[in-house]
Amino acid sequence: MSGSNGRVLVTGAAGFIGSHLVSRLLDLGFDVLGLDSFCDFYDPAVKRANIATFDNNRSFRLFEADIRDVGAVRDSFGFFCPDIVIHLAAMAGVRPSIENPDLYRDVNVNGTAVILRQAVADGVRRILFASSSSVYGNAATVPFNENLPIDSPLSPYAETKISGERLCVACARQSGIPVTSLRLFTVFGPRQRPDLAISRFLAAVSCGRPIQVFGDGQSSRDYTYVTDIVDGIVSAIDSGLDVPAINLGNSHPVSLAGLIETVEQVCGRRAIIERLPMQPGDVDRTWADISLAGRVLGFVPRIGILDGVMRQWEWMKG
Repeated sequence: MSGSNGRVLVTGAAGFIGSHLVSRLLDLGFDVLGLDSFCDFYDPAVKRANIATFDNNRSFRLFEADIRDVGAVRDSFGFFCPDIVIHLAAMAGVRPSIENPDLYRDVNVNGTAVILRQAVADGVRRILFASSSSVYGNAATVPFNENLPIDSPLSPYAETKISGERLCVACARQSGIPVTSLRLFTVFGPRQRPDLAISRFLAAVSCGRPIQVFGDGQSSRDYTYVTDIVDGIVSAIDSGLDVPAINLGNSHPVSLAGLIETVEQVCGRRAIIERLPMQPGDVDRTWADISLAGRVLGFVPRIGILDGVMRQWEWMKG
């Protein structure tokens, strides 16, 4: 392997965010080991396509394994000897977690514990954990800052991310290794999972199919473009960052109604809306206070919702 800036192990490397992150790390000269199980939450072929461009890059290796598999994780660390671990792998999605909470706890909590234990055993110098804005629940104070309590999860998914963060805090205290939870706010852009709202809305509206809209359209999300998220993650690698948690978001919430208007503008067609009740586990709003990320990472999101949705649509069209 030929990179020179360090050795980074990325779990969930073939996923939406992971594949963008791997691409950036390789461009920056890092050696990268991608660990991914290619689970069938959505078509594994999509994930394999995400990383196909890395096949001939001598600075990239793929290790196909489940993060819950202690032996396989040990082998992957032993093979690669990483300096940095960026743990993105997880079962994602609020609504599916309500249908299968045991699986979510097993993968997201037990799997995270396996990764942390092995990272400590191998003496890595930094661990970054992908957490979620869902840990804030329906916090009354906006924008959400990192000092808010995270003790009222609305879904099993949110519960698993809170548990993951607590494991990270314990790991840092016991090992002395800097461990930071990156609270990511509604990431979108090319390669976004097909089950997420922007992907579904673009696919449906462009073809004149109805879209399902839960609630009255006033719920809002802090949509954050994937390259902005990657900027934040990369900045955290060598920043001297020593905080337990930090928000990475756009800090400009968009209502569901506003998102639909944006999709209509991008597709050049009106949406056919099928209104349904709010779903269990969904929060009313997310809104990142990114002042801490700005101070310690120099984090400045650059891509707004219209520009980002247009880029995602261009990618979806091929």
